[in-house]
Amino acid sequence: MASSASWALQKGIYEALTSDVDVTSLLGGTRVYDDVPQNASFPYLTFGQSQARDWSTGSEDGQEHIITLHVWSRAGGRHETQEIIGAVRKVLHDADLQLTDHSLINLRHEFSDARRDPDGEHFHGIVRYRAVTEPAS
Repeated sequence: MASSASWALQKGIYEALTSDVDVTSLLGGTRVYDDVPQNASFPYLTFGQSQARDWSTGSEDGQEHIITLHVWSRAGGRHETQEIIGAVRKVLHDADLQLTDHSLINLRHEFSDARRDPDGEHFHGIVRYRAVTEPAS
């Protein structure tokens, strides 16, 4: 049975981020989570909301994906959050990720935002990507 395109894309993004020296250096390790462990050390990156829509043509099956990543930092100011966002963008924008049972047609950065979290203790970065996938032939 083929894996879902959304899951294959998340795994590909995870592998790309956790194998990049700049990203792991800024995070202090492979701190990229789908479910954050209790007492996780800062900074870290999490997978947020993801959406998938039919993107089929008359002759080809496909899906459009919207993927949101979150950066969490306790450093004073936005600098750490912005540095991590920049490293993530460098790795993922137009990346050629290898996906199980699917082909990645494109992966594009849509926007980034860095802000102080309402709790006043954290800086929160939001990074959104748009991807299109097709089933592997």
